[in-house]
Amino acid sequence: MPQFFFNKRLILLLISIILLVALIGFSIKGDRKITWPEQFVKDSTGVFQNIFHRPSQYFAGFFENMNEIKNTYEENKYLKSRLDQYAQLDSDLQDVKDENNKLREELGRQDSLRSYKPTPAVVIARNPDKWFEYITINKGSQAGIQQDSAVITSKGLVGKVKSVDQFTSTVQLLSAKDRKNLISAIVQGKDRKGSKVYGLIEGYDSKRKKLLLRHIGSDMKIEKGQDVVTSGTGGVFPKGLTIGKVSEVQPDSYGLTKMAYVEPSADFYDLENVSVAKRDVSTADAEALGKGDDNQ
Repeated sequence: MPQFFFNKRLILLLISIILLVALIGFSIKGDRKITWPEQFVKDSTGVFQNIFHRPSQYFAGFFENMNEIKNTYEENKYLKSRLDQYAQLDSDLQDVKDENNKLREELGRQDSLRSYKPTPAVVIARNPDKWFEYITINKGSQAGIQQDSAVITSKGLVGKVKSVDQFTSTVQLLSAKDRKNLISAIVQGKDRKGSKVYGLIEGYDSKRKKLLLRHIGSDMKIEKGQDVVTSGTGGVFPKGLTIGKVSEVQPDSYGLTKMAYVEPSADFYDLENVSVAKRDVSTADAEALGKGDDNQ
């Protein structure tokens, strides 16, 4: 008797498995019509999904919004602290400007080595063989562009105008392999002795992708991370144009001066929009001021 019941259960299990497989195969047929029980179950499931979907979405969105509000509060708190610092810096800068204007009035001089008129331009041509040497912009003599004018982007100095045509100009980049491509520069801040650190941007290391700041006095102390800007004493570029940051300092081959590798602020590889900086102060005046600075 127990053997019979055991066989009966086994037979029922096998029949159930066969029916289940048959139903699965029948349900996955793509060309068959859905029966009314299946349609009823499907519609009922859809209704319940629609009913519970909206509240679940609401609660999920509520907690997400709460998290965003918390993050916004933290960001707002941080920005307020930065804004207070900015307000103080803006106030200090305005005081410096007012004092500078008063000193100029007393000296009877309105020109400044920092003064320049920017002319926006677009890069329209670039030779793949000289990608890091020259670019062509869509402004020329008709737009008042002059030879040797500084060319900048929002990030910093990229080069100078090499030649000018009526409607276009050729710009020589700081990364060009030209020993005559010299720029008078200054390391912002003073060394430990309180002296300004001057040098010349002279050359570009294509392997390191760094500018070379040469002719730095061997007794001058400069550090990694200091900003390098144009000095304004070369008679060509306005003062204070960003060039880059000091990344490494080492003595030259003779040990008489130092050389620094400068990480450029501007991206020489990707250039689209630039500005040509035409100096307001005359070259003669700039050279005179430069001699006066050198004598100091």
